[in-house]
Amino acid sequence: MSEIISTGKDSALIIKHLPIFPLKTVLFPDGPLSLKIFEPRYLDMLTQCEKSGTGFGVCLIKEGNETGQAASIHSVGTMAQITFWEHRKDGLLGVSVRGERKFIIVNKTVENNELTVAEVELIKPESAQTVPEQFLPMVSVLEKIMASLQHPYITLEKKYDDACWVGSRLGELLPLSLIKKQQLLEMNEANARLAMLYDEMLTMGILSE
Repeated sequence: MSEIISTGKDSALIIKHLPIFPLKTVLFPDGPLSLKIFEPRYLDMLTQCEKSGTGFGVCLIKEGNETGQAASIHSVGTMAQITFWEHRKDGLLGVSVRGERKFIIVNKTVENNELTVAEVELIKPESAQTVPEQFLPMVSVLEKIMASLQHPYITLEKKYDDACWVGSRLGELLPLSLIKKQQLLEMNEANARLAMLYDEMLTMGILSE
């Protein structure tokens, strides 16, 4: 079971024994994610999370796979809180989660069942910022993308005036490489993230100067 403790150094929050779900996707704060679970280690993990009311960590896989032997993962990930789950007709467990705070792994171990468990330090949330005028065309693109989506985005609270929220949603929805998505996640300044996305959107022809 995960345990949150506070350290004296800048009041950093440390979570001990956080179970990690390695995935070939990047989860951003406030972002939704739907999972289909069948491996016993993750079924057990989610059962424990549900009983204790705690979440788990999601990290992008660096080397390896989502199934089988524990994969090598990037050190910066995102806390995931379960928002819904159901036993599907195909026998799998369907789980919806929402991204919360980012974290950086301090150290980690792999248990006998190949579940990765880590001690992590929570990263300070980014300060709220309005979207600079130069990036407003990106908001218009995001609004069009969001209008075309169904579950789980249809019920997502929209924050089009929040630079961090806009950058996070574009980061997860645009057809970027996983490495670039991870780079965006690891950035801790909303306008810098928007600037990087702006350049990517120009390159893809989604925006024009």
